[in-house]
Amino acid sequence: MKNMRLILGALFLVGSLQSFAQQVEKPTIKSKTTFAIVVDDKTYKAAETELKAYRQVVEKDGLGTYIITDNWTSPEKIRETLHKLYLDKSSPLEGVVLVGNIPVPMIRDAQYLTSAFKMNQRFRWDSSSVPSDRYYDDFDLQFDYLKQDTAKGRESYHYYSLKAESPQFIDMDIYSARIKPPVVDGEDMTLKIKTYLSKIVKLRSQSFPLDDMIVSVGHGYNSNSVNSVMGEAIALKTQFPNLFQPGGSIKFLNFRSAEFIKFNLLSELKRDGIDFAYMTGHGTARMQLLSGYPNVSSPQPSMQNVARYIRSKMRAAKEDGRDLEVVKEGFQKSLGLSDKWFEDSFDQASIEADSIYNINMDVQMSDIKNANIQAKLVYLNSCLTGSFHLDNYIAGYYPFSDNQNIAAVANSIGVLQDLYPSELMGLLGQGYRVGNWLKHIAYLETHILGDPTFYFASNRAKELNEATVLNKKSSYWKSLLKENDASLQALALDKLTQLLSEKEVSPILKSYYFNSAFESTRMQAFQLLSQFENQDYIDVLHAAKNDSYEYIRRRAIYDLTDFGSNEFVKDLIQFYVSDPHSERVAYRIRWALQFMDPTEAKRQINEVIRQNNSLFGGKDLADKLDKDVEYYQKKTEELNQNLTDKSVVEKERLSAINSLRLYRNHNVIPNVIKLAKDNSESEALRVAGLEAMGWFTLSYQRDEIVKACDDILKSQSSEAIKKEALKTKNRIKGNSHKI
Repeated sequence: MKNMRLILGALFLVGSLQSFAQQVEKPTIKSKTTFAIVVDDKTYKAAETELKAYRQVVEKDGLGTYIITDNWTSPEKIRETLHKLYLDKSSPLEGVVLVGNIPVPMIRDAQYLTSAFKMNQRFRWDSSSVPSDRYYDDFDLQFDYLKQDTAKGRESYHYYSLKAESPQFIDMDIYSARIKPPVVDGEDMTLKIKTYLSKIVKLRSQSFPLDDMIVSVGHGYNSNSVNSVMGEAIALKTQFPNLFQPGGSIKFLNFRSAEFIKFNLLSELKRDGIDFAYMTGHGTARMQLLSGYPNVSSPQPSMQNVARYIRSKMRAAKEDGRDLEVVKEGFQKSLGLSDKWFEDSFDQASIEADSIYNINMDVQMSDIKNANIQAKLVYLNSCLTGSFHLDNYIAGYYPFSDNQNIAAVANSIGVLQDLYPSELMGLLGQGYRVGNWLKHIAYLETHILGDPTFYFASNRAKELNEATVLNKKSSYWKSLLKENDASLQALALDKLTQLLSEKEVSPILKSYYFNSAFESTRMQAFQLLSQFENQDYIDVLHAAKNDSYEYIRRRAIYDLTDFGSNEFVKDLIQFYVSDPHSERVAYRIRWALQFMDPTEAKRQINEVIRQNNSLFGGKDLADKLDKDVEYYQKKTEELNQNLTDKSVVEKERLSAINSLRLYRNHNVIPNVIKLAKDNSESEALRVAGLEAMGWFTLSYQRDEIVKACDDILKSQSSEAIKKEALKTKNRIKGNSHKI
């Protein structure tokens, strides 16, 4: 039966390609896997020569390439065509690049597939949806088509809702990328595409080993944690050992190093020989945010910081039409300031000086556009910089202007600070295609801008890229696991988890966590074990609080918090004692305390802290934490009141329910279940309650949530309620727990 399906699928593929003969240009070479260039008619007609030259470059690497053209009016046709090519078992599709005016899927009802996005979907659809090409590259995800945007400039937006029946996690079948240059009035996107493709043909004729890298960290990221930065530097040393040896180079830039660190960063980006720039920080669609006001202690610069702050607030108040005297009096009262601090708020010279100062703090579009950036690959680990659905966005200027950049990895919406951004990053140094790397790290918002087939020169490139797509033999990956290389071991663990049963692979993961000296290998084992939630994982989770790698400690707090059971309360309290100097860890611990059982929390505070005679200031710390627990307990009681009291207005009850998507308080789940099953409650409240419980994917309450969903699915509830119950059940039971 399986062979018959393959034969029918192959016949269907051949027939489909024949019916699209004018649109599909087949590869000119035979290859084990294939690649597709999807381009709109207008761009193809203008850039046919450049597109075919690009195809020749890709095929020179042994990757047969389709060119698929059409007047694309919706995403469905593209997805269907790509899926058919993927099903070709003789030479399956491994990736695609979308060139020009290609429809943009705007995904709704799937915010849990992002790293952090939790916007109320009652807001404007173009703002509360996620621009995502996971629609094109993850064929298992199922969607309902909602509508096309009709507003001027947004006609390419097509809105989709993730179906309840769909898998509720991302597992990309192919990789994808966009060649969509940013444009402003008067600019021709097609001309920019032609120029980019010509540049790629030239650059790809050269060999670029990854032997020169920069890492930059902007202000305000990960609580400005020193231990976070140090931990990543140590992890990168095991992922890129050659960069720390003679002949290699890696530089670390930090916002603390200069008042305007952007000039140091730009100098590095333009330096001859630079291969890869990994830039972490905050961002917008138009800027990479790097610097804050100087962190100073001496009086004069401190006064300058206050003066800039006051001037900016007064100018903002004027723009908002507020009463300036009232605003002024408020600051004078709160900060104890005299009239002198406000005198030059609207002085033209002061306005110009502050404007220049603010521009110098951050990387602007004008800093990147046509700037002769030399880094072949850049990774912008920040919010919004990759907003490719907009006409103008900063990440696009790296590859799609007069720079030597080939590809940029960036995000189309806001992104979580506590990501594992260096996940399998060391594979890039082994010749891994940028597209293949994306498949390991992508959320809904993660995208490649530029050529996804690019890879850094390595004698292992061909082997690894073919193996990651085609090799299903556990023996190969077990052999790779034995190599003394952090990234190869991490990749092998990932592949073995896909190929072996839980019984076979769980002991391997546990062993590598407890025995590996490589931070990234331990993190990969920890992350993969979290899919099973078995005793091996519990053992690792308990041990993770003492891991030398700060990121593992930080991520452990996430899981301890998401479990929420009394078994892990002691671990969280011990974190207070063992790791108060790691700023981001300490922040997450304070966050976690509000979701713990208050009685057990107080007992552990007394046992671990108050009775610890060797702990300096233990009694004071314990008293403080007790007060925090009491405060959180009161907040939980108020939350339960809003959930259960039907006299409370529905708007407030909805707000209380929706808060659980971020503030996952396990103690209120019984009341949320009761509300969701109550036929006398409104459909809106019941749907919201079910949706909120779908975020409790690791909670000790999860079995009760699944049981409640099953009960609702058997009930006479409305279709909307049953649909949400099915989605929540699938989210929890099918959760892959991508960290």
